[in-house]
Amino acid sequence: MNQPTASTLRSLTIALALGLAAPLAFASPPSSGTAAPAKRASADIVDTAIAAGQFKTLAAALTAADLVDTLKGPGPFTVFAPTDAAFAALPPGTVANLLKPENKEQLVALLTYHVVPGQVPAARVVTMDSATTVNGGSVDISAQNGKVTVDEANVVTPDVMASNGVIHVIDQVLIPR
Repeated sequence: MNQPTASTLRSLTIALALGLAAPLAFASPPSSGTAAPAKRASADIVDTAIAAGQFKTLAAALTAADLVDTLKGPGPFTVFAPTDAAFAALPPGTVANLLKPENKEQLVALLTYHVVPGQVPAARVVTMDSATTVNGGSVDISAQNGKVTVDEANVVTPDVMASNGVIHVIDQVLIPR
């Protein structure tokens, strides 16, 4: 497996250092019977994902694709974020190949297939059959028996709130069709 370049590692190290200082904002129900006003997350999508600790591969891919600044922008964005385990389940060598500079266009297409414009919370996701992604493709959405899938990936943690959108954690990498 090829190793990331020194430049990619340096960028990722900086992003991790910044991200570890950012608070992780998970949506949770109020502890009392009364509804408390929702708190606005202070960290953006990138910093929120990095702080969670299970998105190191996604962070490296965003850096290699030059998408970090975009996802740190005002948004709003909805990101179906594959975990490190989801990337590890890809065929051997896939991630290393995607991180090569000559494959940047393919990496950008893959990553932007995980992003939907606007903030789409889980309550709205479950009412949708599909969503158009930033790369122009469409993901299929299914909600049955309390389980939500995007294409065939399971949403394992919905509504991780960020200052510029929302993250729904998924257990597979989405492959553009």
